[in-house]
Amino acid sequence: MAGNTKALRVRIKSVTSTQQLTKAMGLVASSKIRKANEAMLKARQYTLSLEKSMSLLISQQESQKSPYMQKRDGGRTRLVVIAGDRGLAGGYNANIFRLCREYEGAEFIPIGKRACERFQHTIVSSERFSFEQALELAEMLCRDFAAGEYDRLGVVYTEYHSVMTQEATVKWLLPLERTAKPNEVGVIYEPDHLTVLNMAIKEYVAGILTATARESFACEVAARRMAMDSAGKNAKQMIDDLSLEYNRARQGAITQEITEIVAGSGID
Repeated sequence: MAGNTKALRVRIKSVTSTQQLTKAMGLVASSKIRKANEAMLKARQYTLSLEKSMSLLISQQESQKSPYMQKRDGGRTRLVVIAGDRGLAGGYNANIFRLCREYEGAEFIPIGKRACERFQHTIVSSERFSFEQALELAEMLCRDFAAGEYDRLGVVYTEYHSVMTQEATVKWLLPLERTAKPNEVGVIYEPDHLTVLNMAIKEYVAGILTATARESFACEVAARRMAMDSAGKNAKQMIDDLSLEYNRARQGAITQEITEIVAGSGID
């Protein structure tokens, strides 16, 4: 019985230490949420303006000649995968990798330490992913697409709905699709629509990559905070259950000792 109480004390101490760790990680995540959300909202505004400008450009008949609007029948897919730098964020990373499994045979370009480790790639941080890095990657992606090295480009990232809800999704970037009617408002592009489109495509892809990285990071810290809150609540419940079991075991040990003493004394 004494050995049982000792094991329970060790277990309670261990769970208490874990609870303190999850609380600290939750506080760190909470401190990052506001800044991450601000960066995400700014990136969303930039992306919206960027997509409106691109939609206006590709609506022109002349722009249909661009290599970035040519649809090919091949199934060669290239996906930029954005995951987290760390774990302990609930299903954040797992949901991204589960979605990637639906595109078996695709070529994956990872961003985020967890994704880089999974796809055996040079480590690129998703938290510190800069526009300069995105532009360098976009130049390579656009060059390869124009050269016909793959047929479509997408980015696998996590879309932010709320602190409690995030969803892994795919945003397709290339080839560009015509979604608007031809420009009838008299906007003039110099030297012409096609040249401007071919020059702007790298900035467009880089902007989308940066924005999706910002959004994914906001999802990561939100998911981590929720996971740590849940872990903290579970740890508290476990400590309460273990404390109750410990008190019962301790009371049982005391009762047994009293019984043995009374039996040994010969008292009737």
